[in-house]
Order: sequence, then structure tokens, then C-alpha cells
Amino acid sequence: MTTSPPPNRAAGAARPRSGRSPWSVPLAVVLVLVGVFATGAGLGRTAGPFEWATTSAGDRAARGEGAGLTASRPVRLSVPTIGIAAPVEPVGQARDGSIGVPPLERADETGWYDRGPTPGEPGPAVIVGHVDTKRGPSVFHDLHKLRPGDTVEVTRADRSVVVFRVDSVEHFPKDRLPADRVYGDSGPPGLRLITCGGDWLGGRTGYADNVIAFATLQSSREP
Repeated sequence: MTTSPPPNRAAGAARPRSGRSPWSVPLAVVLVLVGVFATGAGLGRTAGPFEWATTSAGDRAARGEGAGLTASRPVRLSVPTIGIAAPVEPVGQARDGSIGVPPLERADETGWYDRGPTPGEPGPAVIVGHVDTKRGPSVFHDLHKLRPGDTVEVTRADRSVVVFRVDSVEHFPKDRLPADRVYGDSGPPGLRLITCGGDWLGGRTGYADNVIAFATLQSSREP
């Protein structure tokens, strides 16, 4: 699967956080030249303390637009309603500037875009996965079956579990991906699950569309 290249960081944006690969200057120039940026993407960092409301011992509910956790990379994804229980590994950018994906031989694995937020931090974290291979269905084959209100759980390297609620599942042509809704590192904590869909075109394009589940952080559990 492929997704449209993410937009460049806005001029003057904060430096990437520890553990996140920095943008390379040549890549940023290439992306500008091919005209894939969404104007007004709003990629500046939100500053200030995080707000949480304690609901029970070891369980916290996010509150307020500035809510969020500190960085910790995701290691496992669980989506009970469609039977997903899969490992998460970091992925960067492909040579064409699009988000990288797990190798086809590991099609039951998902990939976290490591140049964006970790799940639970401010901004939308992005996790991608294949819909199928020549061998059959892959990890995100049933992503289109998610419905608003379904829950997604992400276990992080610090052993905390962040819980997201699905807001919508939408289809977009790959050349018209809404970058301002998908990428960024500011705003309320969110999650984007992305795979392929639509008509099969073959070649380097594969499927015509991307299927994206948009989700909002609901709570977190400490180990």
C-alpha cells in the first residue's frame, strides 16, 4: 500500500522529539517541488502542561484539547471488533516520500510512522497496514468495517495502554489525501489507521484509494 507524502514541517516549528527521525533537507525540497503539501496544515507544536482527570487507580481519562502523554513508541495494536491483535514496528518514509510500510513478508504487522507523534502524544499518530497480499487478507483487511464508537487500544513501550474511540472511517483517492487531517504533531491526541481500498489499478499504484479510520484518545492505563 502507499499513502500520499506527509507535508513538510512549517518554518520555525520545534525540532523533532527524541527518538523521531528528523526531516532531511533534500527530501523536503523534493516534496515541495512535486506539490504535495496541504497549505495551512498547522504543524507547529502545542506547548503547555497536559491535563488529565483521574477516574480510577491506574486509569486516566483525557480531557481538554491540550491533553496528552509523553512520548513512548507503540509496540502492539488491538482492535477487538474486527479481530486485530498485531505488533507495531516503526516505519519512516519510502523513497517517493510516502509513508513506508511493513515488508510484504510481514503483512500481519502494522507500522507506526516514526516522524509523527507516538499514540497518546498531542497530535495524530499514524499507523499503517496492508489490506492484502497475493497470499490473501492482511492485518487491515477489515479496517473498513470499523464503526464510530468502536475502540482501538495501543500498548506502548512504557507498558501503558492508550484507548482511542473511532470517530469515522473514510475513503480518499490517494492523490487527494486530506493531509491537514492526517498528519501533524499538535492538537488533541488522535490516531489514524490507514490501509488501501477502492479499485485495483495494479502497477506501482495498487489500489486507487486509502481507507482511513480517524480516532480520538479516550483514556490511558498505567502498567
